[in-house]
Amino acid sequence: MYKKIYTHVLILILLLNVNACAQQTDENNITVKQLNENIKTDSTLIILDVRMPQELRGELGQIEGVINIPVQELEKRIHELEKYKNNNINIICRSGRRSAIASEFLNKNGFKTKNVLGGMIEYRKNEK
Repeated sequence: MYKKIYTHVLILILLLNVNACAQQTDENNITVKQLNENIKTDSTLIILDVRMPQELRGELGQIEGVINIPVQELEKRIHELEKYKNNNINIICRSGRRSAIASEFLNKNGFKTKNVLGGMIEYRKNEK
């Protein structure tokens, strides 16, 4: 019985993730090159990293000055971002999936966000 419920919940979560990613449009996404340009030209830019804190200390590291709120905690911690509601927010994670979900959620709540395609994996590749 529990295995069946667990399977249904897992399928629902997967469908929600696919739907969230499918709803992202090109206007909601930026490349790592565009992120780097934004860092240089927008002094009020906020970079939100939605990975778990231990991931920021891992091999991919973090971009200096990021705000870290894991995507799993974003809904209950959204108040921490209220003071940045008028700023451009570029959202990053490991590969771009979690940041796409976070970007959609924040955009629906009145924030101006862009998802960084490829995440920190792509960011580190472009450093070389």
